[in-house]
Amino acid sequence: MSYLSEHRPRMLSPLREHLRDTFWFAPVVAMAGVFLLWWVCSELDAAIVRSLQEEGEHEAVRDLIGITEDAKTIVTTISSAMMTFIGVVFSISLVAVQMASGQFSPRIVRIFIRSRITKATFSVFLSTFLLSLLVLTSYDATPEPQDISTVPLVQSLLTLIMVLLSLLLFVAYVNSTLRLMRVGHVVDRITVESFGVLAKTPRYQAGDTADLGEPAEYVVHRGRAGVVRDVNIARLVRDARRHGVVLRLLPRIGDFVVPGTPVLAVHGGRLRRRLVPSVYVGSERTFHQDLAFGLRQLADIGLRALSPAVNDPTTAVQALDRIVQLLSAVARRPLGAVGHRDGQGVVRLVQDLPGWTHLVDLGFTEIRGCAAGNPQVSRRMLAGLDDLLALVPEDRREPLLRHRALLAQEVERSVPEAAERAFALEADRQGIG
Repeated sequence: MSYLSEHRPRMLSPLREHLRDTFWFAPVVAMAGVFLLWWVCSELDAAIVRSLQEEGEHEAVRDLIGITEDAKTIVTTISSAMMTFIGVVFSISLVAVQMASGQFSPRIVRIFIRSRITKATFSVFLSTFLLSLLVLTSYDATPEPQDISTVPLVQSLLTLIMVLLSLLLFVAYVNSTLRLMRVGHVVDRITVESFGVLAKTPRYQAGDTADLGEPAEYVVHRGRAGVVRDVNIARLVRDARRHGVVLRLLPRIGDFVVPGTPVLAVHGGRLRRRLVPSVYVGSERTFHQDLAFGLRQLADIGLRALSPAVNDPTTAVQALDRIVQLLSAVARRPLGAVGHRDGQGVVRLVQDLPGWTHLVDLGFTEIRGCAAGNPQVSRRMLAGLDDLLALVPEDRREPLLRHRALLAQEVERSVPEAAERAFALEADRQGIG
């Protein structure tokens, strides 16, 4: 069975997600913004000086010069210290992130990269450094009140405000980085992002997208090799409507493609001209449009926790808690091929999503293989499978029953004592506790 989406995606959605996965965009925008703000403050300072000079208030101008000269020492100190501060803080933070990625999974580094507080802190630090340099260039060498053209009073105040903001963000940033080293926070962030993807996945109506017939032609990937990160659905729907065809996306989000791989099948006619590239690849998967990526990360964390080098079954149980939570959210949700409609209600793009069996296998298979020697994990997995069996409809019970039977067989093979086997095969939502 396949399903048709009810609402249309936004054209800029892939671009917005790509920018969120970069670390340069926010600092560049922030520095451009602070440059504009400095220019406004500079003009305001010049207007204040001109106004006082026109009114003959030279003594007031002299007082402003004295104030800004005192502030110049602070601004100079900020300028010399801020870049060193940035280097030390982020060097320590990157070491902490590397330790966390080694303990949990390398894929959690993207949490650090996408963190709003991290980008805000880095942006404000660099902007403060840039602002202090710009303010220093605004000091006039002429000491006479009647000849001076500007006094950077407002600019100095702005610099002090930026320093105060930097200190506040630094406290929030340290707190955020320390939380990143806690497994509970990491798995919670992964779960929240997974539910965000699920919420953006459109609700479906029953429809028929299986009778497309043989494709008239294929569109092959001509870019670099990589993982399919996301697809510009709105653009593909628009192009398919313009050509009067139906497109089917062949690889799923998260598949690895090489140049020459067919990525789109064209049904109902041929393309009159080449399509604008709308399938984006990268070096790694992202959450945008990838319904299975959260389970992939949780399974990686659980598998690494059960490795002999780490040997942390409690972390594996925490990962299983979230795996069961995600699977329970889609237990009764329609899964399968999605048909995206154009403005006239005609299906123009068919996209395959992970099915129920695929998601269950992704969540349990690898952890189950290491659970036999860890009764805490086997007991938690059995409890999770039993909870899901109580939620799913009859046609979705088979993969859960299969994993339950395989887990029991593996425990029986690896645990010789009958009492220990019985203990390991007793369902417990806390594992052992």
